[in-house]
Amino acid sequence: MDEFERLTARAETLLSRLEALVCPQSSEFNWSSSIAFRWTNRRTGRGLRPVLNPHRIALDDLRGIDAQKEKVDRNTRHFVAGYPANNVLLTGARGTGKSSLVKALLNKYSRRKLRLIEVGKHDLLDLPEIVDDVGTRPERFVVFCDDLSFAAEEPGYQALKAVLDGSVAAPSDNVLVYATSNRRHLMPEYMAENLEAHRVGDEIHPGESVEEKISLSDRFGIWVSFHPFSQEEYLRIVEHWLRRLGVRDSHNSDVERAALQWALARGSRSGRVAWQFARDWAGSRHLVSPR
Repeated sequence: MDEFERLTARAETLLSRLEALVCPQSSEFNWSSSIAFRWTNRRTGRGLRPVLNPHRIALDDLRGIDAQKEKVDRNTRHFVAGYPANNVLLTGARGTGKSSLVKALLNKYSRRKLRLIEVGKHDLLDLPEIVDDVGTRPERFVVFCDDLSFAAEEPGYQALKAVLDGSVAAPSDNVLVYATSNRRHLMPEYMAENLEAHRVGDEIHPGESVEEKISLSDRFGIWVSFHPFSQEEYLRIVEHWLRRLGVRDSHNSDVERAALQWALARGSRSGRVAWQFARDWAGSRHLVSPR
């Protein structure tokens, strides 16, 4: 009898854990706890978790990407105003401000009820549930997928396609997907796939493998490309961040030489590298970062 009771207790514990995993988002969820949330799918329970310290970068801090800022800002402005807007795919060189642009737009429009939900690649299977959970809310939600890329046959690939455009259910009017990636079509492309191309009259048509890869990125209404910065652009970004960090003499030959050596060591001239150099330079002079 004791053994039966022990097994019963273990079974009840297991059932309670399973219920925590599959239960829907609580209606008592505190939506005012943050402007940004992260979707988690763990043993302790799946659902939204508020980001207690969102990145407060300002749109004006992003330099050298004015055309990209204008394009995504316009789309986001239409979205928060309740007008038709598109899902956005931001691709290109690393460290050039793709994810920072999304965060800056959240900060700009959070007072107009824009909210962000960050979803990792391995949790994309939960996208339909996330969209259903927030579909009746008054806020406007950007589902943010950062640094996205897929290998062949990954399950999240199909889930993202369905949410973007391809499910029986209509897309929710208060949800958009903003994704960043170093790959234009979000998947690796191989030389052998070019052999599948065929000729129809005077036109060249890609093979099925290429068409399948294009079909995902094609569901994003707006494509925004980011490119490596020139030396002049990189130095202007360095100067901007040094001023923000309180360095008074931010434009001189010593700073430029050190900034270029820093970029050479990192193998990249990007906004991220410029920001990292500026923090190192300001820190070596014992300056305190502004809050």
